[in-house]
Amino acid sequence: MEIRIDNLTGTEIIALISEHLQSMFEQSPPESVHALNLDKLKTPEITFWSAWEQGELLGCGALKDLGSHHGEIKSMRTSTKHLRKGIASKMLAHIIKEAKQQGYRRLSLETGSTEGFEAARKLYEQYGFEYCSPFADYIEDPYSVFMTKEL
Repeated sequence: MEIRIDNLTGTEIIALISEHLQSMFEQSPPESVHALNLDKLKTPEITFWSAWEQGELLGCGALKDLGSHHGEIKSMRTSTKHLRKGIASKMLAHIIKEAKQQGYRRLSLETGSTEGFEAARKLYEQYGFEYCSPFADYIEDPYSVFMTKEL
């Protein structure tokens, strides 16, 4: 598996982000969806990676610079065809490694609180993320869970 920085222009990644957004809106009310669209993922404070194997897109993830050595994990998604193969775990490990190399001291994230997000919460827990209060511009929301990890 190769994880590389992605410019978000390929048809495969555009389709995966579209699938990601659709899934988020199916599982949460619109005001509780914090997933970013393509334009927002292309901003300078975000580094976006995609995972590939033999020309096939496996998944993606991003790191948003919040300032003060604090980063936010965004857009973690595994292609439906590649679920339960460890793709998300490898992407998360990659993002953590990159964050450390870039001098981040803390990583945080927002994910869903409902059953559909249980696998994501368990993955983050396995990597040492702990539940916390809302950070950055987030506010308390019954559909959101906030997690953080010191690096």
